[in-house]
Formats: sequence, C-alpha cells, structure tokens
Amino acid sequence: MIVHAIVDSFREVRADVVQVRNKSIEARELLAVARAYVERGHRVVVNSRCDVALAAGAAGLHLPANSIPPSRWRAIVPPEFLVGVSCHSRDELLRAQDEGADYAYLSPVYVPLSKPDSRPPLGWDGFSRLVEGLQIPVFALGGMTLAHRDDARRAGAAGIAGITLGLR
Repeated sequence: MIVHAIVDSFREVRADVVQVRNKSIEARELLAVARAYVERGHRVVVNSRCDVALAAGAAGLHLPANSIPPSRWRAIVPPEFLVGVSCHSRDELLRAQDEGADYAYLSPVYVPLSKPDSRPPLGWDGFSRLVEGLQIPVFALGGMTLAHRDDARRAGAAGIAGITLGLR
C-alpha cells in the first residue's frame, strides 16, 4: 500500500501536494504510483528517491532528517524542483533552512494517527517556539486533522500535513 501525505495550506480543504512514500516497494512500482498522481494533475513530491521523482515528472523530493543536504540535490534537479525535509527539532529546522530546503515538516505535533512514534508530542506551543523566526514554510505533522487548521495557522505553520488527516 502506498502511503501519501497531504499538505493543506489553508486556502481550502484540498490536497496541495501529494507526497508519495513507501519504503518497502521497488523503484519501478514507486515510479508507477508517482506517475499516476502526476498524470491526474496532482503536484507530487517523492519521498527519498530523487531518481523516481525526476523520472515521474514530479514537482519535488522530500527528504528524511539528516539526509544529503538539499543544496547538493540542486545540481541535478530543475530550478523549480521542490526539496523538502522532515524535521523534529529546532537544529534540524535551521539546518534544513541553511541547506536550501524549500519547506520542512515538523513533527510530531500530536501523537501520529497512522503509526507509533516514541518522540514526545510538541503541542502547538512547542511547534510555535521551534518555528519562530524561520524563513522557510514549516508544515505541522503528527496527529493532524482538518480541525487543527486554525490552531496550526496561529502557531505559525504554513499548513498541515498528514497521512490520514483524521479522515479514516
């Protein structure tokens, strides 16, 4: 099963970006899924696999924390190609910003709805403290539902992201 994240930038209730992510399938299958979303007109980022993202015609690449820096990927991707990073601390957010990420996810704000996570939830106060003064957009991740949109905006989030967004 392909897991995808939905990014909601508060404009309306719809997916702005679909993140295609599955660590256990072959590249060919991941490519087929990414291409299917692209062909349906979705703006797609592919998790961890720049080769798949480029081959699929995706809008970008999403990296786990402590990956190869976004700036290193810039040499091989088109100028408009998005590079995002998952972050879990202020240091990781600052590194993502300094290394040229276009956006970051910060998690977990709450206990994730889709998987176990041993990290303590940040809550909105913690989220707000960690994103204060950053120049890149940061999306709230972890336990998000559409009901969190206003809280996320007040905490300084660029939007919310989630595998389910509480829609199960």
